[in-house]
Amino acid sequence: MPQPYQEYLDKILIPEDQLQARVRELAAEINRDYAGKELLVICILRGGVMFLTDLIRHIEVPLAIEFMAVSSYGSGARSSQGDVRITLDLSTTIFGRHVIIVEDIIDSGHTLSSVIDLLKTRDPASVFVCTLLDKYERREVEVPIRYCGFKIPNEFVFGYGLDMDEYFRNLPFIATVDLDKYEPPVG
Repeated sequence: MPQPYQEYLDKILIPEDQLQARVRELAAEINRDYAGKELLVICILRGGVMFLTDLIRHIEVPLAIEFMAVSSYGSGARSSQGDVRITLDLSTTIFGRHVIIVEDIIDSGHTLSSVIDLLKTRDPASVFVCTLLDKYERREVEVPIRYCGFKIPNEFVFGYGLDMDEYFRNLPFIATVDLDKYEPPVG
């Protein structure tokens, strides 16, 4: 059982009010760009769920939602390198539909690049990315981000859907981990 999150907290990087204001701004951009169209919003599980639910509350164009689960993160503070597996695929067709992929964080770009490549083979009308966080310093593969909440430094973050070994997704803010106090689980 983990300690309370305060034991691992370095600092609050993005407070709740700033997060919610930016989510509303992103929704307004999507409303403008997709006026008169229908959307299929695909959430990458599990980290994107909180962002998705807050975002779609402010989207006014007709939309449907879908979910994908993609395995690329192990335990600890770093993602795997290019080892991407789809563990839950879509249950509906995307043929001819306008798709927005909602992601919590993009760092190396390997995972999302693989997802985009897969989705494009299914002939959607368009595929764009809406990410809450862009950890641009870690980028190894270019990803076409159309909507970005925040560019963040290369730090281990948690909260607002992002986990620390599957815990603390429920926090209403984004925080950085004090790596001197954090020990990733073994195995």
